[in-house]
Amino acid sequence: MPLWIAALSAAVAALIVVEIIHRTIVRAGRRSPIMAELADHAHRAFQVFAVIFAVRAVVLVSRQSFELKHGVLHAMGIALIVAAAWLVAMVLLALEDAAEARYRIDVPDNRAARRIRTQIVVVRRVTIAAIVLLAVGVVLMTFPAVRTIGASLLASAGIIGIIAALAAQSVLGNVIAGLQLAFSEAIRIDDVIVVENEWARVEEITLSHVVLQIWDDRRLVMPTSYFTTKPFQNWTRTRSEILGSVEFDVDWAVHVQPIRDELRRLLETSDLWDGRVCVLQVTDAIEGRVRLRALCSARDAPSLWDLRCLVREHLVSWIRDQQPSAFARTRTEAAWIDARREWAWVAATPAIVPTVPPEPAPEEDARVFSGSPDGEARGQAFGGPEAPLHDIVLHEQAALDEVDDDPPESL
Repeated sequence: MPLWIAALSAAVAALIVVEIIHRTIVRAGRRSPIMAELADHAHRAFQVFAVIFAVRAVVLVSRQSFELKHGVLHAMGIALIVAAAWLVAMVLLALEDAAEARYRIDVPDNRAARRIRTQIVVVRRVTIAAIVLLAVGVVLMTFPAVRTIGASLLASAGIIGIIAALAAQSVLGNVIAGLQLAFSEAIRIDDVIVVENEWARVEEITLSHVVLQIWDDRRLVMPTSYFTTKPFQNWTRTRSEILGSVEFDVDWAVHVQPIRDELRRLLETSDLWDGRVCVLQVTDAIEGRVRLRALCSARDAPSLWDLRCLVREHLVSWIRDQQPSAFARTRTEAAWIDARREWAWVAATPAIVPTVPPEPAPEEDARVFSGSPDGEARGQAFGGPEAPLHDIVLHEQAALDEVDDDPPESL
C-alpha cells in the first residue's frame, strides 16, 4: 500500500475515534459542567493532535523510504509538540472555566466568589505562560545543535541568571506581585478601592498590571507592584456595606433634635438606606459655628454616594424652610473709643436672660459606637484590648494594701 494512502487512512481513523470520544464527552456534559467545558474547548485541539500523531506513527513505522523522510518526521514531531501543548492548555482552561462558572459574582454576597475568580484568572495566565515556555523549550531541544549549545550554556547559567535577573527586575517584581495579590486577597476583581485619590473598581488583574475602572468610565492602569508597596483603600475587603457622612456648618441657634428626627424620617422613606445606621451628631463647635455630621449607611458604595447627596440636599432645604435662624453667620461688634481716654473697665449691666427649656437628651440616632446592636459591635471593634483579669485583681489588691497601710485616724 502506498505511504500516502496509509497516512490518509490513519488520519481518517483518528478523526473517527476523536468524534466518538467527543460525542461521549458531550453526552456526559449534560450532567457534568466539567465535561461540557472539555467538549467546547478541547475538541479542535484533540482532532489536530490525533491526526498528527496517527500520520507520524504511520510514517515512522513504514518501511518505505523517501528522500525527505527524516525532515518530515522532524517537522511532524515539532507539530506534534505544539498540538500537545495546545491540547493541554485547552484542557486546563476548560477545568478553570468550569471552576469559575461555579462561583457567580453577580450576587450580593460575592466576596468568596470574587476571591476565587481572581485567583483563577491569575493562575490561567501563569498556566498559559508556563505551557508556552515549556513547548518552546521542548521544540528547541529537538535540534541537535541546540542540545550541544545547551550543554555549554549550563556551565555559565549562574552568570546569565544574575544578568537576566538584574535586567528583568521590574518585570519579575510585577509578576511576583501579581501572584501575591491573587493569593493574599489584598484586592480582588470587582473590589471598590480608592487609589491616587480616585474611586475605582478593579476590572482586571494580570501578572504585570491592574486595570481600574474609575467611576466616570475612565481606565487607570497601574503596575501590580504598586499594590504591594503603597497604601490604598479597599472598601469591599470584607463586605460591601459602608458608612458615609454628610457635614453641615450651622449657627449656635440651631435645634439639633428636630434635624435628627427629620434625618430619620428621610432615611426610612429612601430605598438607598439599608436600615443599619442613622446618626446625627455635633462633632465640633468653634469659631461661632456648630458642625453637624449626619451618618448613614448603604448596601454598597454607589448607593451610599446617591444617599449622601440625597441627605445633603434634603437637609439643606429643610433647615432653610424650618430653621432659617440656624444659617451659619459671622457676628461683628462695633464700638466707638475716645483716643484721648485711657482704657478703663466698665461694669456691665446685668442682662435678663430668658429661660429656655433644655432640649431633651437624645436617646437614639445620636450614637455611632453604642445605642444599637450595630453600634455596640462597632464600639467593641474599635475599643481596643481589655485588661486581663489577673491585672484587674492585682490592681484591686494593691489598692486595698494601700488603704491598710494608712495610719488610723485619732479619735
